[in-house]
Amino acid sequence: MASHPAAWPITRRSTCHRPLALAVALLAGTIALGSVAAAPNPVSGAKKDEFQSSAPHAMLMDAESGTILFEKNPDQLMAPSSLAKLMTAEVVFNEIKQGRLALDKEFIVSEDAWRRGGAPSHTSSMFAPIHSRARVQDLLYGMIVQSGNDACIALAEGIAGSEPKFAEMMTKRARELGLAKSNFTNATGLPDPGLVVTTRELARLAQHIIKTYPQFYPMYGEKEFTWNKIRQLNRNPLLAMNIGADGLKTGFTEGGGYGLVGSATQNGLRLIVVINGLKSANDRANEGKRLLEWGFKGFESRFLFAEGQDIGDARLFGGAQTSVPLMAAGAVNLLMPRGSNDKVMARIVYSGPVRAPVEKGQPIATLRVWRGDNVVLEVPLQAAESVDKGGLTRRAFDAASELVIGLFRSGSKRI
Repeated sequence: MASHPAAWPITRRSTCHRPLALAVALLAGTIALGSVAAAPNPVSGAKKDEFQSSAPHAMLMDAESGTILFEKNPDQLMAPSSLAKLMTAEVVFNEIKQGRLALDKEFIVSEDAWRRGGAPSHTSSMFAPIHSRARVQDLLYGMIVQSGNDACIALAEGIAGSEPKFAEMMTKRARELGLAKSNFTNATGLPDPGLVVTTRELARLAQHIIKTYPQFYPMYGEKEFTWNKIRQLNRNPLLAMNIGADGLKTGFTEGGGYGLVGSATQNGLRLIVVINGLKSANDRANEGKRLLEWGFKGFESRFLFAEGQDIGDARLFGGAQTSVPLMAAGAVNLLMPRGSNDKVMARIVYSGPVRAPVEKGQPIATLRVWRGDNVVLEVPLQAAESVDKGGLTRRAFDAASELVIGLFRSGSKRI
């Protein structure tokens, strides 16, 4: 059976009221190879009459739904500087969550960690003495609050045996989280040609950290940390701006410029901001605050689909029935500009038809939502019920149908 990328009509089995002021246009699709392209293409950046950012790279995201409120060069690779420490932290958090690492475990600060990341390096440092021992918990605070490069290297060496091996763990973990473009070559974010990320993937990483590690996320909101009698302040300027900020990380290198991944909450709404490539620390602070305030003032949440509601169907191959209903893991909401009349369109995209049997909860498709010309929301969809294999007659019919469709598709490609 051939598997083909397809965009399919969204059908609903429920008449549940959706108080979205705008009509949601559900785009019809076919299994033709070019069907996805029939929808509006994603456009980076804002329209001329919308918000503009001075940052070369920028993104503003709703932390709960993942709605993109603003983007500028969101998928362009860039040097992350110390923003790479978010991935370092995620790997450490995951090791603890999986039971492979304890917060009170002690690691030795090697000569390499001290020389390249400590006092002799003249970079951001926890100032851990050479050959000293430090708990994982203290190293985490040293990395998150103080941006200590020595803390990063000590964690990397303690977990993986060497920083290069830990960097391999970082990239592998990024792929597991669906971050397809980012590549990590060290734990610190210090300059390296192979160390690259995108603003979109940094925003998704921040969203993942906030949702997955509520026990560790408060570390990012700590305004200072004292270790070995050395007190240092958190470098995140948003924490002192009285805008509800409680994270996450700043970064700077000559090649990457000034960057920031921040998050703040107002009136129950949490936003994530990512900016990079700015020319000064003041520019970074002001632009981060400006983006967040614009988002909080200008957007409101609209309800699209209820938790457990069937959103559409995916066609099955060789199943006891011809399709399987799809649903999201929870309610689907979308942030919209206040008073907006923008057209909202949605489409289910998946590779299909899907081979039976299918288990309830099995990942199947993505609900892709456009506001105007921009893709602003992507939500994973899963099977709402289990479907067994069909009988020989059903499978033979599906095979014959797919053969005909495949011949038609092959002929279309040659035109």
